[in-house]
Amino acid sequence: MALYSNHAGKPGVRKSRNTIIFIALLLFALATVFPIYFMVISSFADPVEAGAVSYSILPSKMTFASFKFFFDFSEFSYRWLLNSLIVATSVMVSNVIFASMAGFAFSKLRFKGRGVLFSILLVSMMIPYQVTQVPLYILIVNVFELQNTYTALIMPGIVTVYNIFLAKQFMSSIPNEIMESAKIEGCSQFTIYWRIILPLSKTVLAVMAILTFMDSWNTFFWPLLVTNTMDMQTIQVGLKNFRFANTTFIAPMMAGATISALPMFILFFSLQKYFLEGVTVGAVKG
Repeated sequence: MALYSNHAGKPGVRKSRNTIIFIALLLFALATVFPIYFMVISSFADPVEAGAVSYSILPSKMTFASFKFFFDFSEFSYRWLLNSLIVATSVMVSNVIFASMAGFAFSKLRFKGRGVLFSILLVSMMIPYQVTQVPLYILIVNVFELQNTYTALIMPGIVTVYNIFLAKQFMSSIPNEIMESAKIEGCSQFTIYWRIILPLSKTVLAVMAILTFMDSWNTFFWPLLVTNTMDMQTIQVGLKNFRFANTTFIAPMMAGATISALPMFILFFSLQKYFLEGVTVGAVKG
């Protein structure tokens, strides 16, 4: 009887455990999504006066006045979006190209000092981002005199060590026999990289593109440092112009934040298939 009771109780215990896990994940999901929901809902508030915004979960009135206010607030509102698009796209493309080339070199080519150089790159990943800002600012502004230019915004992020590491680790899993066969057919190293390695690395390149674009698009501190005119500001920096000493245009600011989030959603959902494949690469063997 005791044995029967134990076996009979196991499904119930398992069901209770699954229920608790489901509730915990649901609460975590709600906590994650709620700020985005509040941002979108607040953007539809009516900007009757500065700082006026409804904090209710379900707004009583929906209007596009805050979006109109955002674009009418400054002549540079469209320019902010264009600047962010130019910078984020340039950084994304350059990272995909250069990081994939470096990953190919570190994973498939044999050259003197490869291990030492890659170790130096890994060590550099341990240096906090904030520590490099002062010397980087001096280099860009005082040495190269590139302040308030697209070059200043793009150059520091042209390629990251993380993306090199990501590309190298993925390409190391590609069998070397494929390269040997291509060499027998007379392919050069660049042809192997361009026609064989890159097509086989679509998943990691898509993940790299999504993460790099999102990081560059959302960057606030560096564009704030190297831009000193409104026409060169990115959207994240431009949003601070809605905040003044005594008040803040919350609803229009939320409208601008909602608009700035759209490109990331579009990019993610357009490359969602490759992103999910990249996350699960190596999770299952055989």
